[in-house]
Amino acid sequence: MTETVHSAPGRFDAMLKEDRALTRLYTDAALFEEELEKIFTKTWVWVAHASEIAEPGDFKTAKVGREPVIVTRDRKKNVHVLVNRCRHRAATVCEVAKGKSNSFVCPYHGWAYALDGSLRGVPYEESYAGKLERGALGLRALRTEEYNGLIFATFDDTIEPLVDFLGPARKWIDLFMKQSAGYPMMTQGEHRFTFPGNWKIQLENTTDAYHFPLVHRTFLNLTDGETEDMFDLMNKGGWVEDLGHGHSVMIMMPELVDLEDGLDAPFPEKFSALAEELRSEGHDEAKIRRIVRAVGGAGFNLNLFPNLGCSAAFFRVLQPISVDQTEVRHVALGMKGGPVAANVARLRIHEFFQGPMGFGSPDDAEVWDRVQQGAQGGADLWLMLNRSLENEEATPEGTRRGDVSSEIGMRAAYRQWKTMMEA
Repeated sequence: MTETVHSAPGRFDAMLKEDRALTRLYTDAALFEEELEKIFTKTWVWVAHASEIAEPGDFKTAKVGREPVIVTRDRKKNVHVLVNRCRHRAATVCEVAKGKSNSFVCPYHGWAYALDGSLRGVPYEESYAGKLERGALGLRALRTEEYNGLIFATFDDTIEPLVDFLGPARKWIDLFMKQSAGYPMMTQGEHRFTFPGNWKIQLENTTDAYHFPLVHRTFLNLTDGETEDMFDLMNKGGWVEDLGHGHSVMIMMPELVDLEDGLDAPFPEKFSALAEELRSEGHDEAKIRRIVRAVGGAGFNLNLFPNLGCSAAFFRVLQPISVDQTEVRHVALGMKGGPVAANVARLRIHEFFQGPMGFGSPDDAEVWDRVQQGAQGGADLWLMLNRSLENEEATPEGTRRGDVSSEIGMRAAYRQWKTMMEA
């Protein structure tokens, strides 16, 4: 981690207002390094879904900011997030993206660590003359908590519990998980790509409906009429809501917020063949309706600050690399133990929009690239974040919301950004 930089209240007032921000937020390399220290090591960062480490011995590698970590499940089924760095000479002890193991062994000098990070073996230990403090030399463990299958970790032992950090977002996480149609949620693989832009450009995108009918016109032109009508976001009565702590939710299709409501509605025509296949497998009609309704995903995008989007039917994970480079992972989701036909249908939908040859994500990446290029064009030019600012309203739950094209989600994220950067 970088050395802590101390800030004072008001330090960022000149570059960030409630309704605008200077492009320096995308281009300042020193500011980026400060973000890694003051945001990514000081808050809850998503590292895994429980299904990725379902059994004892399962592990995956991830990052918290720039720090490499290993997410493990030990023999007692407890989850650990460990810094992927041997305590002897700093070599990584795991270079595999995911797998199953009983231990992690440093390839340099053979120090061996258990799944909970404790030091278990040191070759030729007699050279330490009995003074090696094994108990103090395990892999560094991060504070780790889980909510509804989402695993988060933090370097900061003093911050609020995860449930408090998530706050009103917990309701939307619970609704998002209903797309597994009563089966356990599982990941179905992922693809990743990098784009030459700042991580906050992508952060802004998840709850930005304003761009959808413009950037994704090709997708809308190529899909069927029924789907095109479903994605008529500007005329569906949706909204964007500030959930606190930088989180936000964009409701695109209000009729699909709760996937267990309205199960008696007619199937979309594009799912008729799937329904027939499920009938042929012997599923009862109530179950078929629940599965078919869930296949297309939820009718909203949830943005969890700073690095996870629960986006309709997949996870979007952002990984800052440098001030002008960001890695994005799109994780496909499915129903563990559910009908193969349903999981295949979800994968085909994922490929059509999110896939590397799809008709959605490549267009997003193109405009993110253009934003970063344009940000070089004048340090004194403001990014506008004021759309629907005058139309915000309070909700009965105590949050605030705007219309579906509102930039309230961006304002929420930058408010949290400023709070953490000035802390």
